Amino acid sequence: MATVVENDAALRRDRYVLTANSGALLVNYALVLVFVWFGVLKFTQYEAAGIAPLVMNSPLVGWWHQLFGIAGTSRMLGVYEILTGVLIALRPFNPRLAAIGGAMATITFAITLTFMLSTPGVVQPGFDTPLALSSNPGQFLLKDVVLLAASISVLLGARAEMRTR
Repeated sequence: MATVVENDAALRRDRYVLTANSGALLVNYALVLVFVWFGVLKFTQYEAAGIAPLVMNSPLVGWWHQLFGIAGTSRMLGVYEILTGVLIALRPFNPRLAAIGGAMATITFAITLTFMLSTPGVVQPGFDTPLALSSNPGQFLLKDVVLLAASISVLLGARAEMRTR
C-alpha cells in the first residue's frame, strides 16, 4: 500500500511530466507555425527582396542567387520551410519524420545565424562593439538563437520518442 508521501511524490512527478510534455508540444507547434507561415511568405516579392541581402552576402549560401535568382531562391526556401513545418507537425504520428524536420530546422537556423557575421549593417553604425545590434538585420537575426534552441529541442525530443516506440 502506498503511503501519503509516495502518493505525493508520484503526483508531483506526474505534474512535472505533464508540464514538460505540454511545453514540448507548444514549442513543437510554434515551430510549425513559424516554418509554414514564413515558407508561404517566401512566395511573395516583398519577402524575396527582404531576404536577398542576407543570402547574397553569405559565403555559405550566396551562390543560390546566382543559380536560382532572387525569386527562385526565395521560392526554394519557401518549399523547404513548408516541408520542414509539415514534417515537424507529424510528430504525434511519426517521430522519425519529425526528427528529420527538426534536423532541417536546426540546419536552417544554424545557417541564418551565420548571417550575423556576413551581412552588412548587423552592428548599429557609430558603435565600436558588436553588442550594439541594429534593429534590422542585427536584432532580427538574434531571435534565431531561440529558434535554433527550439529546433534542437524538437529534434532531440522526436529522436527520444523514436526509441520509446
